[in-house]
Amino acid sequence: MIILIKDFLNSKNLEIIDVARIYINRGPGSFAGIRNSLSTIKAIHLATKIDYYCYSFQDFQDNEKIKYENIPNLCDKFNIKKNLIKPIYIS
Repeated sequence: MIILIKDFLNSKNLEIIDVARIYINRGPGSFAGIRNSLSTIKAIHLATKIDYYCYSFQDFQDNEKIKYENIPNLCDKFNIKKNLIKPIYIS
């Protein structure tokens, strides 16, 4: 996953230090997928101190109209706490 993140940043001519915040959807989803994603983000946070916000679409009211570009504003509006992981696992 780190290789994919690095390739994405390279395609946008960015470095990891250019990233201010990371927003990650914590579920619902597969156990392995969520675990791998959260582990990767936690490792990036430990290495770089970039803040991350873990959200679920269930955290937001009126979730039918959610667009990914609005996630930062919604995290602020619904007081989603940073650096907090509470995954939702569905088997």
